[in-house]
Amino acid sequence: MKNYYLHLRAFVCDLCQGPVVSGSTAVREREIEKETEITQVGAVCLSCGHRQSEATEPGPTREFPPVLWEPPNGPDGPCHGT
Repeated sequence: MKNYYLHLRAFVCDLCQGPVVSGSTAVREREIEKETEITQVGAVCLSCGHRQSEATEPGPTREFPPVLWEPPNGPDGPCHGT
């Protein structure tokens, strides 16, 4: 059974020093296997709207634990992998 995971991380915006939130999704075929089908879903600064995909300034990057995620339209629905 496939499990889908949502990964989130936060870092500092280059333009305004506000918080940038970045997300990705991934799939695990079994609990003990590595994640596959890793898809970046985007990143945006919550203060100014700047789209910055990676942290470029030295400073804290906060990685949040992965969250088990059920795709809205099921594992083979139109929302998965688009």
